[in-house]
Parts: sequence; structure tokens; C-alpha cells
Amino acid sequence: MIAAGSTLTDFTLQDDSGTAVQWSSLRGKPVVIFAYPRADTPGCTKEACAFRDLQADFAAIGVAVYGISADKVASQYKFRAKYGLTIPLLSDPEKAVLGELGAWGEKMMYGKKVLGILRSTFLFDAAGVLVLHWPKVQVEGHAEKVLAAATARFVG
Repeated sequence: MIAAGSTLTDFTLQDDSGTAVQWSSLRGKPVVIFAYPRADTPGCTKEACAFRDLQADFAAIGVAVYGISADKVASQYKFRAKYGLTIPLLSDPEKAVLGELGAWGEKMMYGKKVLGILRSTFLFDAAGVLVLHWPKVQVEGHAEKVLAAATARFVG
């Protein structure tokens, strides 16, 4: 699990359009990465749409936003198209980046312990250093909290 004050190992993942996104190429502006369990499920849809609805506000303060899950590129593409999502969705089927983030692990589902994606969000500064982490995200109002924290952190 990544700790505050550190950065991710450089990675390259495909986004929902099949375009390669390299972590090191995102330097120069702050980045939010929100990890969600599965495309086109109720909670994940609500979360992705909330970030979509605030994307202009994030862009206005110079913050890029990416979603990430273990869904394949085709599933991410369908999810993005179905809901008019404007945020790139990264595909990590090997769970390498999700694991490094600490967003892959044991959780309770319907009273049973299972391995899966832990809904969480990460805010990195322009140098790629983790400055804030939200584990165990509750979807309602979360995107707004992330925007407020990014604004407080990066706007004069």
C-alpha cells in the first residue's frame, strides 16, 4: 500500500479507449485516482458520474481525474459511453496498480470475506507524490469532498 509522501512505481495502463497512459507522463499537475470495484454497477456508476459532473471544477484548479478498476478496456469503454463519462477510466486487470495503491484486498461482501477492489481515492501532487488518501469511500458526497480538499491544497 502506498503511503503519504511516496509515489507509485511508474506504470502504463490502457484507458477506456485503448490508449496507453503512463504514470510518469502525468507529472506537472495534481492527479486524483479513484478506485472503484466494477463498471456499470450502482455505486460505481454514482461515483463516476459525480466525478464527471465536477470535472470542469477539477480542471479549473488544474487537477486531472482518473478512475481505475480491474475491468477490461471494452467494459470501461461501454461504461464511459453509456453514462457520458468524460473522465478516463484505466483498466488494471492484473491488479498491479490497484495492489500498489492498497485498493485490492480482503473485504466483506454479503457477510463473507472476499478479495476485491476496495473503493478508495488518492490525491497526488504535481510531482506524483501522494498527499491525501480516502480509504473505504462512501459514495454520497465523496467527489465534492475530494474537490474541496484539492482546492484547499492547490489553490492559493
